[in-house]
Parts: sequence; structure tokens; C-alpha cells
Amino acid sequence: MGNGESSYRRFLEGDQAAFDEIVKELYYPLVFFIDRYVHDIHTAEDIAIDALTDLVVHKSRYNFKVTLKTYLFMIGRSRALNVIKHRKVLEMTELSDDISDDRKTLEETVLQTEIQRAVNCALAQLDDDCRLAIHLVYFEGLSYKEAATVMKKTEKQIDNTLQKAKARLRTLLGKEGEQLL
Repeated sequence: MGNGESSYRRFLEGDQAAFDEIVKELYYPLVFFIDRYVHDIHTAEDIAIDALTDLVVHKSRYNFKVTLKTYLFMIGRSRALNVIKHRKVLEMTELSDDISDDRKTLEETVLQTEIQRAVNCALAQLDDDCRLAIHLVYFEGLSYKEAATVMKKTEKQIDNTLQKAKARLRTLLGKEGEQLL
């Protein structure tokens, strides 16, 4: 679907169902991305709804120069930073609290939980730029160019930030971290 651009074009042409496709594809990734800033899932949901509403109310603002996902993440980031500025609070949340696979043994579950705890702990020790770059590229699947657009940096700066983050994570995680990275 191209990160929603074709659906948005259909929406602009009058296909109301196309907007439902956009919401279905991008709402939850946007909420989880915003939650990394605001650390409140309800606030993140409100901001995500506002960002999606912006697509409906201000149809001419999106110019198709970046992917729709990148555009929504830019809006979400901007609004999240405004919320933070008013609250003046910023801290990291857990990446995942739940591992639900009935086929895993208890040992595998405990091992996976320990790995997640170690990675989350190591990620929490990174600076904000490193943490955000890792989230955008590795968890959201954005390209370096898209991440650079969201973070208002160059692709080279994103590459350097990711290299720095990986090196720091290797140090923090030790030999076990070599297998993860």
C-alpha cells in the first residue's frame, strides 16, 4: 500500500473507506511512537487521533514528498514535544511487557524476559537521539532518510547516531549483546 499514500489519494478523490485503511494501517504504530515521548498511552492516543484528524481537516498540507507514515510521525513528534514542553517530563517506557506464545517453554519465556529487560535497561541509558533513532529505524522500520526527516537531521547524522548507539549498546550488554546486535 506504500505506507498509505495510495489510500490517501483515494480519500482525496472522495473514497471515505480509504481513510479507514489509513487508520487501520498507521494508527497503532503512530500511538506507540508518540508514547515513546509522552509516556502516557491515553495522551499518545489523543495526539495520534489529532494527527489523523489533521489529514482530514487540512488536506492540502500533505504534499506527498515524504511517505504518509513519515508525515504522520512528524506531526505526532511535534505535538508530543509540545505536550512534553508543557509537562516538562521525559523518560523511557518498556518496549514490551507481554510475551504470549503458548509454544514457548517456561525457560524460553524467562530467558526472553531477561533479554528484553537487559535491552530495555541498556536502551534507557542511551541519550535521547540514539534511543529515538533506534526506535524509528529498527522498531518502526523507517529508512534512514525517513528517520532523518522525522528527527530533522541528515541521513549521515542518523547513520552516525545509529553506529554510536550500537557501539554503546554492545558495551552495555557485554558479550551477550554481541549476539543481539
